[in-house]
Amino acid sequence: MSMWRGAKARRAAGAALATMALAVSLTACGSGGDDSKGEGGGASSSAPAKETPQDTGGTTVPDTSQTLATINGSNGFQFIIHTAVRDDGGFLTVTGSIKNISGKRQVVPSAWNGDEKQVRQTGRSLAGMTLVDKVEKKRYYVLRDTDGYPLTTTGIVGLDADETVSFFAQFPAPPDSTTKVDLQFPTLNTATIEIS
Repeated sequence: MSMWRGAKARRAAGAALATMALAVSLTACGSGGDDSKGEGGGASSSAPAKETPQDTGGTTVPDTSQTLATINGSNGFQFIIHTAVRDDGGFLTVTGSIKNISGKRQVVPSAWNGDEKQVRQTGRSLAGMTLVDKVEKKRYYVLRDTDGYPLTTTGIVGLDADETVSFFAQFPAPPDSTTKVDLQFPTLNTATIEIS
């Protein structure tokens, strides 16, 4: 008998718990209904979500008024390097913008991904970019995370005519004594940039 009573008690407790969960769900749905009345609030909260890439672009290129180098490629892409800043932890972050100056839509060359097999598997990126410290005679490659993804802007497949996108690329920082490095990128001429 006590076994049956225990089963009844468990069923009753389960039913009470289900009723409570249903009440909480209905309350939450009711709140959603009230929020939908002020849908303008919902729209304004989604607006920042749409602006996030622009904000990210803003933080990626902190000072677009500064130009360290302008590189015109033969394929109709123009690179403007805005900053090369040493970060805490021994990193160097290069930021800039890429503009399609060809007058028509251009597909980004796959050479920009770099030659490494692992990086090619992560999709479109700017992992082919390198920095050369001529004084120390060292070449620096774009850093990778633990999964092999390059610490650079990814996903740029093509640009429409006159379209501009911001980019960043993070490298190991050269020694403090190094104040200038050469930026090398497939399909573009080499440019010397100053580290700040």
